[in-house]
Amino acid sequence: MKILIASDLHWPTVNGVATFSRNLARGLADHGHEVLVIAPSQTGKKYKEVDGNYAIVRTAAVPFPFYQNFMISISPYREVKKAINEFQPDVIHIQMQLMIGQAVMKYGNKIGIPIVSTNHAMPENLMDNLRLLAPVARPINYMLKLYGARFHSKSDYVTLPTQAAIDMFGSAVDKVATPIEAVSNGIDLSRFKVSKPSTEIINKFKIPTEYPIISYIGRLDAEKHLSVLIRAFERVLKTTKAHLLIVGFGTDSDNLKLLAYELGLSDQITFTGRVSDEEIMALHKVGTVYCMPSPAELQSIATLEAMASGQPIVAVDAGALSELCQDGRNGFLCDQDDDEQIADRLLKIISDPKLRQKMSNESVKIADTHDLQTTLKRFEAIYTKLINE
Repeated sequence: MKILIASDLHWPTVNGVATFSRNLARGLADHGHEVLVIAPSQTGKKYKEVDGNYAIVRTAAVPFPFYQNFMISISPYREVKKAINEFQPDVIHIQMQLMIGQAVMKYGNKIGIPIVSTNHAMPENLMDNLRLLAPVARPINYMLKLYGARFHSKSDYVTLPTQAAIDMFGSAVDKVATPIEAVSNGIDLSRFKVSKPSTEIINKFKIPTEYPIISYIGRLDAEKHLSVLIRAFERVLKTTKAHLLIVGFGTDSDNLKLLAYELGLSDQITFTGRVSDEEIMALHKVGTVYCMPSPAELQSIATLEAMASGQPIVAVDAGALSELCQDGRNGFLCDQDDDEQIADRLLKIISDPKLRQKMSNESVKIADTHDLQTTLKRFEAIYTKLINE
């Protein structure tokens, strides 16, 4: 098949959408398909490039001010039309309903190419970064959900990464006439496995392995609520010695470092900044327990990667996290923004090696059901069905 993937967020941008769209492109190309991705330029000017086994058409773009390393294409229709005409795809898979997604949807509908659209976005991910709009966040979130429903109604098949993600859109889902299915983002289980952390990665970031390590790997943006994790960690230290490992970067990085300084925790917290894909794999093996305080997750690839690497999970009971963090089985769910409860659950795990090992084993079992190869096969089946129809 000739498969075109449209993604307003794509590598090297770091977030779940970008990670999934790249994993999808690479995986489909490995299966023998010809894959083209349309994504925003990283320099501002349009160009083409090859990322391993697939090609990328980069459309002209400008920086988006609310996320680091995020470019947005303002008016990509002509570039999109040219790319589609030259590539002649059998099927289109749209990852976001921003400018490139809109242009691809419009032209794909016009010339009759089958379209699959996946919703990865929660309005809260944007609204938490636009703090001036906080007083009107609820009605704006509702309108954005209705907009998303109208957008996805124009495709031939809609997927979200979890059933919980579908349920979270409530009545807006009823406005989508096309078939909707939960298909996991998946992760490459050949890359994330249980093993001892490397001495090299520990030495590079000077991680004190004599203490339990509470880890977070992901974006450092406002909607992740990482200040709650830092305040929970402060409570943990009142009971036992531990270290907090925060991996990633984002618009909230400076605020989080300032909070750590004000609380007197700078020596007990490692901020790695941006790291490579290989370093992410290695750092997932360092943690004793992984904590996800974000309430706005439609699945959370980073949490899946931590689970596959053998970490128990402490997460908030919000979004779709309960499908991954199964309370009492492979970790604990906590009330949103309750740093006292999060601290208590972290302490339960790091202070009880037997419980930690039991939950580690269960994390691996759950992660095993989210193999990227299963995801790829399901999308191939969806594409084939739409093409045949």
